[in-house]
Amino acid sequence: MNTSSALPSDPNRRTVETHTADQTIELGRTIGRRLNQRLVLFLYGDLGSGKTAFAQGLARGLGVPDSIAITSPTYTLVNEYPGRLLFCHVDLYRLSEPVDPDEIGLIEIFDQPGIVAVEWPERLHPSDHPPRRLDFFFSPTGDNSRSIRVIAYGLDLADLLKDIPI
Repeated sequence: MNTSSALPSDPNRRTVETHTADQTIELGRTIGRRLNQRLVLFLYGDLGSGKTAFAQGLARGLGVPDSIAITSPTYTLVNEYPGRLLFCHVDLYRLSEPVDPDEIGLIEIFDQPGIVAVEWPERLHPSDHPPRRLDFFFSPTGDNSRSIRVIAYGLDLADLLKDIPI
């Protein structure tokens, strides 16, 4: 894994390169271990770009037991998992754009004391985005490699990504 600043003067933007699915999972696990309070993560990217692999690692980093399978909630909309912090995995792929977060219970989910990872957040209107969140943009750069751009809103990204090999 490699990290670099997208803009040297902007510490709240970084790009991480992963070269295998396992590295994408490990990035999620590392970030999950460092999270200690309610936070929403938006996961952007095409089908197969690594969002679900990242969410699987995130769940493990949050202490979701290995005996629980972490799957994409494409048909159920939301999967909840017990761990050190509650982990809610949301997938808005099947919904039409834009979706009203109140109608599907997302506002309540965003307010829960846990971590919420939302795949396909572009299905939400920008005015419905929580002001404190992390946005991850997944872009395949090869068969298994990914460029993952991270933008932090309302928190310090440097602490979250410290010690990830450059």
